[in-house]
Amino acid sequence: MRFQILGPTNVLGEDGDPVTLGGPRVRALLTLLALHAGRIVGAEQLVDGMYGPRPPEGVANALQSQVSRLRRALGRDRVEFHPAGYRLVADPRDVDARRFELLTAEGRQALAGGDPERAAALLREALELWRGAPLVDAPHAEAAAAALEELRLAATEDRAQADLDLGRHRELVAELSQLTAAYPLRERLRAQLMRALYGSGRQAEALTVYEETRKLLDEELGIEPGAELAAAHLAVLRADPALGTAHPVAPGGGTHPATLGGTHPAAPESAHPAAPGTAPGAGAGAEAGAQGPAGQPARRGLRAQLTSFVGRAEELAQVGARLRDSRLVTLIGPGGAGKTRLAIETAAQEPGDVCFVPLAPVSDGDGVPQAVLAALGVRDALLNIHERPTLDPEARLVAALADRELLLILDNCEHLVTATAELADHLLAACPDLRVLVTGREALGITGESILPVTPLRLPPAETDEPLGYPSVRLFADRAAAVRPGFAVDAGNAEHVVRICRALDGLPLAIELAAARLRTLSIADVAARLDDRFRLLTRGSRTALPRHQTLHAVVAWSWDLLDESEQVMARRLSTFVAGARPEVAERVCGLPEEALFSLAEKSLVEFADGRFRMLETIRAFCAERLEESGEGDSIRDAHARYYLDLLLTADPLLRTSAQMEWLARLDEESGDLDAAVRWATETRQFELGMRLLAHSACYWWMRGHRTASANLAAALLAALGETRLPGLEEEYGMCVLIVAWAGGMDESLRAQLDEVRRLLPIDYLPVRVEFMMMLLSMFTGPPEDFDAMQQFYVNQVSDLPPWKRALASCGHAFVLQILGRAEEALEYFEISLTRFRAIGERWGMVLVLSGLGTLRQRQGDYRSAHALADEALALARELGAATETAEGLCRRGDARIALNDLRGARADYAEACELSRRNGSMEILAWALLGLGLVEMEQGDPGAARALLVQAREVCPGDWYSTEDTRCRIDTALAQLSGSVSER
Repeated sequence: MRFQILGPTNVLGEDGDPVTLGGPRVRALLTLLALHAGRIVGAEQLVDGMYGPRPPEGVANALQSQVSRLRRALGRDRVEFHPAGYRLVADPRDVDARRFELLTAEGRQALAGGDPERAAALLREALELWRGAPLVDAPHAEAAAAALEELRLAATEDRAQADLDLGRHRELVAELSQLTAAYPLRERLRAQLMRALYGSGRQAEALTVYEETRKLLDEELGIEPGAELAAAHLAVLRADPALGTAHPVAPGGGTHPATLGGTHPAAPESAHPAAPGTAPGAGAGAEAGAQGPAGQPARRGLRAQLTSFVGRAEELAQVGARLRDSRLVTLIGPGGAGKTRLAIETAAQEPGDVCFVPLAPVSDGDGVPQAVLAALGVRDALLNIHERPTLDPEARLVAALADRELLLILDNCEHLVTATAELADHLLAACPDLRVLVTGREALGITGESILPVTPLRLPPAETDEPLGYPSVRLFADRAAAVRPGFAVDAGNAEHVVRICRALDGLPLAIELAAARLRTLSIADVAARLDDRFRLLTRGSRTALPRHQTLHAVVAWSWDLLDESEQVMARRLSTFVAGARPEVAERVCGLPEEALFSLAEKSLVEFADGRFRMLETIRAFCAERLEESGEGDSIRDAHARYYLDLLLTADPLLRTSAQMEWLARLDEESGDLDAAVRWATETRQFELGMRLLAHSACYWWMRGHRTASANLAAALLAALGETRLPGLEEEYGMCVLIVAWAGGMDESLRAQLDEVRRLLPIDYLPVRVEFMMMLLSMFTGPPEDFDAMQQFYVNQVSDLPPWKRALASCGHAFVLQILGRAEEALEYFEISLTRFRAIGERWGMVLVLSGLGTLRQRQGDYRSAHALADEALALARELGAATETAEGLCRRGDARIALNDLRGARADYAEACELSRRNGSMEILAWALLGLGLVEMEQGDPGAARALLVQAREVCPGDWYSTEDTRCRIDTALAQLSGSVSER
């Protein structure tokens, strides 16, 4: 089948006979599907094209009914249903509109390649496909119809150019006279008419055409003739012989730039939608006063930059690539991210004409077209000349840009998004060689837009040996050197520089403001004052916009553009330390998640890994607004109580096969868990705080967060003082154990541990805080009667839930091992391992494998001990359990010493030292230092060994039952060293 939509809609069957289609709605549906043949067209787009802005009730059923009728006419398989819409199953080349586009593209290519005869034939074939107005049976598809009319006119110009190049001047005069009368502002047609007249021996008339055109452009648009028309005028004045002959071809096959009526630039292959009401051919192709020096591209509105461009090479390449693939590219990002500078640097790399339009000074939407006209240098049109109505600004812009290749940059449009979107859509539809680069804090939201987020500069980690490898640090160094000559990042100041860049989120504007303070402050002072960043960073460039002169003003500008619900969501969201999932934000903030999505669209929050996060600078600003609102306490309460609910759900699941998923979830929420505890402590909500701490303990232990969690628990216990809450003995006991696991023991903590021993004896089975079952014996000491403890496990284990039963079997094994009943201990270790494997609990498996390894080590089976340590290590690394990983390394190191693999043992102990130092596991650090000391003893270096052993004794917790073996081994090794010295 062949489909005809360049005129009344027709379908021709394989025999060439017309296919009966039916009524106007079916014809409109087919027109819209044929326009996009082979591609899915959304149901909403079909409804808009068929019914316009006021569709009838039940329009979905009406659309299905028309689809059924069309299927009856064409065959069911011709119209496919997809979840996203419908598709006409046809080769696009069987649709006259698409064939027209392909033929015109081939003709244009032939013309550019210096083959006007082939070009003329192809373009005539294309134009003969037209049978009337396009898409006439789809009256609401005005935009697509206007775009097709524009392509038809461009093809007509190209065909006329080919005929001129073939010397057909006289035959063209009448046709070009009619076309210029119909499209009086179309400069290319005027230039072609001048050439046709000159080639027909009518030089004076050709000059008259130029003068009439120049006056018309000045009166209607306030612009001068463009380069093409001006070149034609000069050629006629000089009586250039080339005007009367075939068009000369420049070296390399292109059209010579100095000749009249040059080849029209290639238009896109597919029609671009135009705004309703755009007249085809309204463009004059004027250069609008923007032409640069001869042979040089125009650069309007661009200022030379006074500072270097740092750290955006990758983004610069991305913008260039996007502009090659898309005609509309929007750079979005938070204020101060560097969008404007990136756009300016992109313009500097453009080979063609560029016009930069700053929209920040424009206060309302009506001023956007006027700002673009001013930037292009288009003067205000004279009024009522020759009794013609004055063109509106958008029409004047279309006239000025219709035939022009230009990159138009619309900068800082966030306060004028709707007006900018409408203008960009209109211009792109009517001007096929125009490209638009937009910067703002949200996307325009129109079809064909390519969105490129501009994120802050990449940040260094808190500790790095190569700070200048990160663009944020390089930017600070560059701007600091400008205000303090000789400044350089070195070992003495790198820590401060890194802290400044990290605290300021890598925002270029904030970093520049911080660097500027080095005029009067030391680098250490700047770093120390960042807690009050809005007072510190207040001295930007005097020539910058007011909202770019201080950090506070940058964020306030974005804040003022939010509606009320967005402002409420933003200030409440600042309660979250590390952002939030949408459902969590909705619950805590009390607003629908759509408000959160809107903040993301406006670059107030960023979406990554399923969470919406604020940059710290924006969060600090919004936190100030939260305090001003008086909502701070209630929102923080809601935040803390949500996290208690989350922990009550997550804590038991950490000891099941789902533990990896829930560990990862709590990793996401870790900062907010800490904040919830701090809030409960500050507001003396002790029950809330103790429950948060108690149900975080398993997570903290598995992740090795010893020091930070101990500090949180210590702060709560200090605030609690002598107060005790009845019914919360388990929660109180777990808080004390959390403080104890950091290793620092003082009289107060000893007294609290004694209290826990009385409240919760070693055979106590926790009810609410299940993980306490593992910790109690570790910190409160061994039972007085191991035989009684062994019988306790025998009696109790059958009644326990799965995880407690597996742990009890492990505890039973440890007791049997202490009693010297190794074979029975081995049996219970295996039972425990089987039970932990049955519930998929990796941490419990590591615990059992470690116990088995110790047993094998003491039995002298070092190879089995090594293998068990390897297995435990693999599970600990998979689990991400830093403490258990360090412990596994120490166990393997012990086995390697016994197997005389001193190099491997040293490596294991050294890695264990690093891990345990990092997470505050002092008992493992003591073990690792002991191991390194033993390696030095084996290698015959008693001095190094003694230093390591003394250090191990200093860091080893003295009051933990679980570290008793490590203390004994340290003392034994030191005694051996002393004995060796005495013997010598």
